[in-house]
Amino acid sequence: MTMNPAPPEVVEYAPGRLMDVHRPACGVGPWPVVLLWHGRGADERDVLRPLANEAAGLGLLVLVPDWRSDEEDGGRAHLLASFGHARHHAAGYGGDPTRFVLAGWSLGGREAVALATHPSTPAEDRPTAAVGIASSYVRPAVTTGEPPLPLLAGRPSPVPLWLVHGTRDDLVPAELTRELSEAVGNPASRLLEPDTDHAGVVLTEFDPAISRCVPARAAHAVDAGRATARVLSEAARASAG
Repeated sequence: MTMNPAPPEVVEYAPGRLMDVHRPACGVGPWPVVLLWHGRGADERDVLRPLANEAAGLGLLVLVPDWRSDEEDGGRAHLLASFGHARHHAAGYGGDPTRFVLAGWSLGGREAVALATHPSTPAEDRPTAAVGIASSYVRPAVTTGEPPLPLLAGRPSPVPLWLVHGTRDDLVPAELTRELSEAVGNPASRLLEPDTDHAGVVLTEFDPAISRCVPARAAHAVDAGRATARVLSEAARASAG
């Protein structure tokens, strides 16, 4: 069981753009940092609170920004602004910038893997690991303009990649993550396939009445979401070398 974390602090990472700062409930930092991007739904940082709370309970500083994929640029400005804010301000929130994981779920996972591994990402800004959760990697990312899979099939990943995909996922087939896992040339990379669906990997379940993911109650989703939180923790701590 993880410790109950403190409620998140809400900050602006850009004018009018909000980010939740989840700190561990006890202990003293600096803590490993995870910047966690939600999926396609507009401004859904609340959807990832169950996972962020679980990860903070494992001793991580977890930053979860809102962003909008329905913007004209596909959300590129929001994603890059939140990344820049996290890189520059994580230490002020009690984080350790030398252990910085960029992670994302669904559409956010493709963006996280793309930005973390793209050749154009400056070495001084590159995260120390990336985590892709229930994502597809064959379409161009808005942050880089290129799909991650072809690039990683042609060269080793510059950072360890930790990939999570539920075997019951009927929105994004797990085979799409397996493709990336097989292509990655970094021996530090890992693949976890829990027995759950697209929402379960982030400790949620889809509520059709409101067309939104809510905190999970089903055992398979609770177990899988906790496993994803452990992956975030392992990625952050392994990245310290």
